[in-house]
Amino acid sequence: MKLIDQHCTHGAPALDPATIGARLRDVPEWQAIDGTIARAFTFANYRATIDFVNAVASMAEAQNHHPEMTVGYRRCTVAYTTHSAGGALSDNDFICAARADAIYVQ
Repeated sequence: MKLIDQHCTHGAPALDPATIGARLRDVPEWQAIDGTIARAFTFANYRATIDFVNAVASMAEAQNHHPEMTVGYRRCTVAYTTHSAGGALSDNDFICAARADAIYVQ
């Protein structure tokens, strides 16, 4: 099943390094950095940036898995980690990354 078709689950366990590598192939624009996955998204203008931020926030609420977002004029960086997995990466992070990618291409 594709990541985009999955839903976040409470208590998702930390992933091992091999699984993280495999999941990164499913979200190729994302990078694993110090227990997080992150991606910078660019936009034509501030309004488009804020529309994206709001859409990601709505998705995060629906999935109950919330990213750190850094917002600028034409850029937003989104980073995920799973605090309940000890600040490690879980499937939830990759599910939400795939969903953020889908929001971006809309």
